[in-house]
Amino acid sequence: MKTLRAPNGAFAGDRGDPDLALRAVLAEAYAGGTHYAKAIAALCAARLLLPIVASGDEHGDGPDPNRRAEMAAVLVKSDAGATAVPVFTGMDALRAWKPEARPVPCTLDDVAATVLETASQAILIDLPGPHPVVIELGIVEELAQGRRLVELPDGGFGWMYWDRGPGADAGHGHGETHHH
Repeated sequence: MKTLRAPNGAFAGDRGDPDLALRAVLAEAYAGGTHYAKAIAALCAARLLLPIVASGDEHGDGPDPNRRAEMAAVLVKSDAGATAVPVFTGMDALRAWKPEARPVPCTLDDVAATVLETASQAILIDLPGPHPVVIELGIVEELAQGRRLVELPDGGFGWMYWDRGPGADAGHGHGETHHH
């Protein structure tokens, strides 16, 4: 299971309130055209809440002084057996889905790394609403490498990442946006 890092200092004081501008973009994600790409780009710059729950105490006949509960990311399984990592834009959506889960502030690339580490297939944004969005594995793999989808001045989209020099990034030279 993914080892969760210490909370990011950038989120100090964050109370879990939803970003209403982000939710407005998510509401249009499936409206066609570039709306889905705009939603992914907005999520790349957002604080998200990854739900975690205690694991390790679900079996046994009582307290075991030698066993400690560990915190683990929550996975959702479809009827077909595929798993996904749910993440939320605000505490309201997280509580509506699983009130006992503890929120860990994170970024979309953190969530994408969790998807790969748990062999899941997707990210589910705001599963109970107000505007659920699914991010499939192809995009998740880009995000897990620390790349961010950004809107370009011409209205197109590209992957932005830190260029660490020759050979540091396998995607170097494939028309992707670089940030130096």
